[in-house]
Amino acid sequence: MNTAATIAGRLAAVQDEIRRACERAHRSPEEVSLIAVSKTHAAAAVVEAIRAGQRRFGENRPEEAAGKMAEVAQLCEVPVEWHLIGHVQSRKARYAADGFALLHSLDSLKLAERLDRILSERDAARLDVLLEINVSGEASKEGWHMAGWRDDTAIRHALWDDAAALLALPQIRVRGLMTMAPLVDDPEQTRPVFAELRALRDALAQDFPAADWSQLSMGMSDDYPVAVEEGATLVRVGRSIFGTRSYK
Repeated sequence: MNTAATIAGRLAAVQDEIRRACERAHRSPEEVSLIAVSKTHAAAAVVEAIRAGQRRFGENRPEEAAGKMAEVAQLCEVPVEWHLIGHVQSRKARYAADGFALLHSLDSLKLAERLDRILSERDAARLDVLLEINVSGEASKEGWHMAGWRDDTAIRHALWDDAAALLALPQIRVRGLMTMAPLVDDPEQTRPVFAELRALRDALAQDFPAADWSQLSMGMSDDYPVAVEEGATLVRVGRSIFGTRSYK
């Protein structure tokens, strides 16, 4: 089977799995957007996915994604959305402000303020963002550390204070939350993490009703069906579509 057929077939299988997960959760598949994670994969692979119907793609490093985005635009005239899903260093924030429909990984108020200044200086459009939340408690994870937020008022107040400041930034538009679950053998073990993110989102939406908290970015190749069952609106799937990543 050639590469194109492999990507098209894998993409169809992922979409079918999302539909089945939505059925189990009594949700409409239209509530869930698939982000095909194309990091480390060539522009040609992205084009094959586009030809198979995929329109949203995720990249990790904004400075490296720029060339691929331009190449894809040259190879294919179909308009696509690019999502930035990886950690953004403050000194590289200027790259994150270029060409991305959504930043999934806003992990600090400091970064948000940096992006807001850059966008203001450019007189650019507002940037849609998700707040990256660490609800699992893993020390290696980026974002706001919110393990135990239900019982620890200090943890909760710290995020609430930052959320109020974020929502006041003129060039940043909060759209919801993102998390990365631990890597485990049984996807069911990720369910409490996804449920906790949804509960945190609901609490924020209650206290900041004027903001848009509609998006939950959670679930990757190993656990996205569970994430969909727990309310994900965006799933970030790479290996199950493009195959094993090839690192240089």
